Amino acid sequence: MPKKPSGAAHRSSVSVRLGRLIRDSPIERGWRRSREIELGPRSLGFSALGFLTLVPLLIVVSAADPQHGRGFAQWLGDGLGVSRAAKGQIGLLFARPGQVLETTTAFGLAALAVFGLTFGAAVQTGYEKVWELPSARWYARWRHVLWLGVLVGTLYLTATTTLWRHSPAGTLGAALSAVLFFWWSQRVLLGGRVAWSALLPGAVATAVGLLGLRVFSRLVFSPLIASSAVAYGPFGTVLVVQSWLVGVGVVVFGGALVGRLVHEELPGVTKVVKQRTRRIRPTDDR
Repeated sequence: MPKKPSGAAHRSSVSVRLGRLIRDSPIERGWRRSREIELGPRSLGFSALGFLTLVPLLIVVSAADPQHGRGFAQWLGDGLGVSRAAKGQIGLLFARPGQVLETTTAFGLAALAVFGLTFGAAVQTGYEKVWELPSARWYARWRHVLWLGVLVGTLYLTATTTLWRHSPAGTLGAALSAVLFFWWSQRVLLGGRVAWSALLPGAVATAVGLLGLRVFSRLVFSPLIASSAVAYGPFGTVLVVQSWLVGVGVVVFGGALVGRLVHEELPGVTKVVKQRTRRIRPTDDR
């Protein structure tokens, strides 16, 4: 029986080792877990709930701003980081602040608040899937109310404060505020079942991801809004905004997943670094 050439055997062993290395890598584990938590469908649900429940609620809140009165369209344009022309197309989708206040009823506000709580529940479920935790008890629903109120207040303050757009210190402050908000959000929605230290990497990853999404929006969504508005009218702008919300969902849940992977890998990396440092020290002493 002919023997296998040594070169082929070597290549085969290298392929096997490389395959094992990939399977055991954090990237492969992260990809596997993203499929387990259904990151794509969950982000689509985040987008749908955000557009149907959170967006109307924020429209009403932004219309109540007596000093700026810019409305939700300006908020959304700033959030996407798109050009002035694209902001104009977004503005065509929403009514002016005065018209919103005139047509808003108490029943409409109550309905928006109730349906908005489902948005908090969806984010909580996503975080629970990331950390493989059971669903919270029914009496913990008050956390959704608290989280939704803080979210709306945070977006309101961010939108009405122009300092972060014009100074590096303001930009740094906005980034730190985002880290603190997502750090607190995970802690509250998970009911304190995960330690603060374990949640910090996820908050940092989410804030960095949102910054990257803003840059991506400037490069991709801004011209896409203009072309879609010409081809499909206002409906084309809606599709782009909906796509942006899907991206936000990917960042929110994906950032939490990356944070968990970092938290799990950090002790091992620290151990390897310490071992290599101990090996190098005797050589340095000589």
